Amino acid sequence: MSNSEFSGKNSFSGKTVIITGGGKGVGLGITQCFLTQGATVIICSRSELESLPEVNGNCAHFVAADVRDVEQINRVVDYAKNTFGRLDVLVNNAGGAPHTDAATASPRFSEKIIALNLLAPLNFSQAANRVMQQQAEGGVIINIASVSGERPSPGTAAYGAAKAGLLNLTKSLAVEWAPKVRVVGITCGMIRTEQAHLHYGDDKGIAAVEATVPLNRLATPEDIGNACIFLASPLASYISGSSLLVHGGGEKPAFLDAGNAHN
Repeated sequence: MSNSEFSGKNSFSGKTVIITGGGKGVGLGITQCFLTQGATVIICSRSELESLPEVNGNCAHFVAADVRDVEQINRVVDYAKNTFGRLDVLVNNAGGAPHTDAATASPRFSEKIIALNLLAPLNFSQAANRVMQQQAEGGVIINIASVSGERPSPGTAAYGAAKAGLLNLTKSLAVEWAPKVRVVGITCGMIRTEQAHLHYGDDKGIAAVEATVPLNRLATPEDIGNACIFLASPLASYISGSSLLVHGGGEKPAFLDAGNAHN
């Protein structure tokens, strides 16, 4: 697909996209964006979904898989290749972590968090790369990272460390797998999903958090999905090894409100 062929509507028709954790939260927003663009979308998660995402009659496909298990990862990639003959885009979206004090977190807990947020994307990327390298047009791998990987992440220390590792992994794989495969990241800020209350509290708490963002709102899952569409498109054909910041302008430094120099 060349720049001239990218119209912004159904521009991924004929393309096959795998989105890990694509049935809810941020992943659902990403799935809906690719479905809107006409892509064949395969989503995977450990649990069966009550219903599959669908946009204008274009319905996602589902493969049950725990992304921490290499054999199950291979099953998802094999499904894409054997059923649709190709794999054009992988979005490593599955991840997350509950709030936990680093001083008391068990080694097993930390290992699971790092496995989900760092090792799983690496293993899935390896499987996808094997297919993409054999295709004339190669492919694109998008890693969904977080600002937690670039700043202190109190309460989610292992998660922040894993996301920092994911950002570095993005740079390394981009060098190793070029020119056939582009590897890019999206560094997400705070996002309003169905689980936002677990992180920010009730509506009043969410509103207070939104007020700290320069754009005065949290991101939506569709904001992340639109960023994925751009990075996977020919418009981003010279972007690899870097991560796009999608954080609404960042977070206002705390010292600005704490100090009184400008009061």
